[in-house]
Amino acid sequence: MARRYDSRTTIFSPEGRLYQIEYAMEAISHAGTVLGVLAKDGVVLAAEKKVTGKLLDLTGAKAGGYGGSGEKIFLLNSNVIGGVAGLTADANSLVNFARSAAQRHLLAYNEDIPVELLAQKLCDMKQSYTQFGGLRPFGVSILYAGYDPHYEFQLYHSDPSGNYSGWKATCIGANNGTAQSLLKQEYKDDILVKDAIGLVLRTMSKTMDSTTLSSEKLEFAVLSLDDDKKTPKAKIYRPSEIDALLQTEGLIKKDDDAEMKS
Repeated sequence: MARRYDSRTTIFSPEGRLYQIEYAMEAISHAGTVLGVLAKDGVVLAAEKKVTGKLLDLTGAKAGGYGGSGEKIFLLNSNVIGGVAGLTADANSLVNFARSAAQRHLLAYNEDIPVELLAQKLCDMKQSYTQFGGLRPFGVSILYAGYDPHYEFQLYHSDPSGNYSGWKATCIGANNGTAQSLLKQEYKDDILVKDAIGLVLRTMSKTMDSTTLSSEKLEFAVLSLDDDKKTPKAKIYRPSEIDALLQTEGLIKKDDDAEMKS
């Protein structure tokens, strides 16, 4: 009997559940951790990279770039950064949709898209995939770190069902329960970006599956406000910059320190 409710996303079980959505959420709970913290003067995102093969060509990642070069953190618009947990192929599709939606808004209204509106547009698309027969939901959750002049810095989370919510600090992916507990203990409403960076890195070091923390296994981004232009400034860190941050926070182990010096 259970298979009858598994095969299509549109069929509710007798308990009123959509099993395909629950399966998608379960897949995300095993994905690499993505963590976001909202500060008074910016938003900090960090993500665990799962693809760390020795033969992987990381030339582009080492060169870096404004648009990011990893698999977990993407620049959606000049005022919005997205962190994704789940199926990377699904994430790429949604990232392209989000970028197009942001550019259409810019063309129509000559202003950057508000963060919540961008989250809504993606959630509308996600929700449609839970409603039409024969389509599986997107197997990805997204954290949106953004800025707009009306509500300033914001942090949103959306899941495969099309639900979204605003957060001060949150985590998606593996070990998210442990990360949430740590964030509840240490987060303060008046936290600044420099302190949020330390909080994020310390939390990631305790929740990631890896025993060591390095730029090979971590992506990092900060959205802040340019002091001169008063416009949002997105910075997706390069590997060397991530290692420098980890060293500043004292989170690189001695073996890693020796490798950096050599």
